[in-house]
Amino acid sequence: MEKPIVWVHGDCLSPKNPALQEYPEAAAIWVWDDALLEEWKISLKRIVFIYECLLELPVTIRRGDVAKEVVAFAQEQGADGVATATSPSPRFEVICNRIEDISSLEIEVWSPEPFVNYEGYIDLKRFSRYWRVAQQYVFNE
Repeated sequence: MEKPIVWVHGDCLSPKNPALQEYPEAAAIWVWDDALLEEWKISLKRIVFIYECLLELPVTIRRGDVAKEVVAFAQEQGADGVATATSPSPRFEVICNRIEDISSLEIEVWSPEPFVNYEGYIDLKRFSRYWRVAQQYVFNE
């Protein structure tokens, strides 16, 4: 890719996002996923937390259908591709497929350094459930 944009999503909200690291000069976008917000009934506290994380990143913030917003942003930037970080979410693959279906954009997926090395199941819908499992691996490594 000569001129990608970076799509930042909720599974890699970090300045160490590998796509941001690989393309530090690229325009970046975050999209509040209307369908996911409705499905998860996300609390206002979680929305504020995510927003505060976004304020520390060089991203344009939008809301709506993620694939459509990413494609529109890429077109506005004259981009030829989308760089992003991998995600365990089944929605991630669906969104990537939709981006490819509605555009000619190449998608490049980067893997972040894992926060913890754990192979079992962790409930990612609540941070406290995740942290109960993860903290023992964070502090014992």
